[in-house]
Amino acid sequence: MQKKNNKETMKRVLKYIRKYTPALVLSLLLAGLTVLLTLYIPILTGNAVDLIIGKGQVDMAGIFAVMKKIAIAMIITAVGQWIMNTCNNYITYHVIRDIRTDAFAKLEILPLKYLDAHAYGDIVSRVIADVDTFADGLLMGFTQLFTGVLTILCTLGFMLVTNVPITLVVVCITPVSFLVAKFIATKTYSMFKEQSETRGEQTSLIEEMIDNQKIVNTFSRGEAVKSKFGEINGRLQKCSLKAIFFSSITNPATRFVNSLVYAGVGVFGALVAIKGGISVGRLSCFLSYANQYTKPFNEISGVVTELQNAFVCAGRIFELIDEEPQVPDAADARVLEEAQGNVDLKDVYFQYVPEKKLIQNFNLQVKPGQRVAIVGPTGCGKTTVINLLMRFYDVNSGSIKVDGTDIRDITRGSLRTNYGMVLQETWLRSGTIRDNICMGKPDATEEEIIRAAKASHAHGFIKRLPNGYDTVITEDGGSLSQGQKQLLCITRVMLCLPPMLILDEATSSIDTRTEIKIQNAFATMMEGRTSFIVAHRLSTIQSADVILVMKDGNIIEQGNHETLLAQGGFYANLYNSQFAV
Repeated sequence: MQKKNNKETMKRVLKYIRKYTPALVLSLLLAGLTVLLTLYIPILTGNAVDLIIGKGQVDMAGIFAVMKKIAIAMIITAVGQWIMNTCNNYITYHVIRDIRTDAFAKLEILPLKYLDAHAYGDIVSRVIADVDTFADGLLMGFTQLFTGVLTILCTLGFMLVTNVPITLVVVCITPVSFLVAKFIATKTYSMFKEQSETRGEQTSLIEEMIDNQKIVNTFSRGEAVKSKFGEINGRLQKCSLKAIFFSSITNPATRFVNSLVYAGVGVFGALVAIKGGISVGRLSCFLSYANQYTKPFNEISGVVTELQNAFVCAGRIFELIDEEPQVPDAADARVLEEAQGNVDLKDVYFQYVPEKKLIQNFNLQVKPGQRVAIVGPTGCGKTTVINLLMRFYDVNSGSIKVDGTDIRDITRGSLRTNYGMVLQETWLRSGTIRDNICMGKPDATEEEIIRAAKASHAHGFIKRLPNGYDTVITEDGGSLSQGQKQLLCITRVMLCLPPMLILDEATSSIDTRTEIKIQNAFATMMEGRTSFIVAHRLSTIQSADVILVMKDGNIIEQGNHETLLAQGGFYANLYNSQFAV
């Protein structure tokens, strides 16, 4: 299974590298050049040694000529290595840029059910930490693996040309290095996999706690959170130590094998030299080759363990990239220009998970300009209906139509453009107040922005900010109060004024006095627009044309405020309970 995963991951990586074939070819050519020059230097050194015959028999002119050649070879090697490393860096960081781009692009088209089912911290860990780890392994593979393999092959060729018997001594001891590297690689893969997964779990916990620090402090959960963090950190420590321990065995183990090779060459070569089978200069050249031949085994075995970690991380990011995207818009999908506001839900069934039923046989007809309020106990399916209307989720069966067209036959972008949505949970991005208001209408004029802010009663507090509409806020609003953030979200919708509105507890964080003003502004905005209002405070939806009372995914009552009160049913009990003394 591990081999299969590595093979598939390697195929994927090669597809990304293929785009940079010219740089890869140049890198390989330079690797070959530098290896050949590096191996040529010991030959020159051996020649220089042979020119030192004995006392008073030193050919200084010949030695200087050899040294000149060595200097030229070293300079060319240094320049070649610099260009090769530049190519390797270029390939590596362009590949990880492409992978991150693909991963982020996939996040943009993943269905919400994937994001709902996976911890955000784990997703962030895959896109950031795992890709960085993969980059380190890939760069090491380029810089050491190519040159290492070429060095081994070329050195073996040079040694065979120099002396076959001594070369056989080297070749006979070499397989020990392969056995050691294979053993360690097999052990470390599962350990690095566990390390990567545990790191993602830790990142998820950290992000969750930072985002919800106020809640953690409010309920005095600090010690419990620290305890959980300590437990995850302990597991990460154990699996990291195991992975690092086994991977660190590689270098001393292969160095031991290398020492055996060097010692074998030295002893056997000395015996051959005594019998006159090889000159002292050639033997020194051979010893250099033996050292250069075994050195790449250290590097390659180290690269192998790093590549195990890199493959694990690459596998995790490719899992994200390979996730099933949301169903794309049909080729002939209609672009909804300006909706009239006819919304028809017929025989709708929906559930998030197969074993838990939620929306069942849901039917609703909404005429243009109607205000539809949806009320009911927590978990009855109110927000789910909103998710289905916006097509964040597709129905399991049945249909939802807008102006007579099934929303699955309408492009998602045009459908959502025709809705204005204000949620209970606010979201603001890093940027100016103006940037956040103009999110749905980037080309809005200053007059339009101010008009919308005045309509939502946000203009007053915006003008009190240090730079007014140009005040920069941090992610999620920074120091703004929850009510101020919600007013900005309302302003965003006021600016666009789409033909249909969805208000999901839109005034839940606003004081009563401002809420009355906002309700009046909403009343003006909703004139002639189909509106869906989700509310727990029933006082805010008394003017709705239709009130849907939901329970367990079904509509149990339907009518206007007076009609439902007169029935004395579930709605009446719910309404009276909010005003009971």
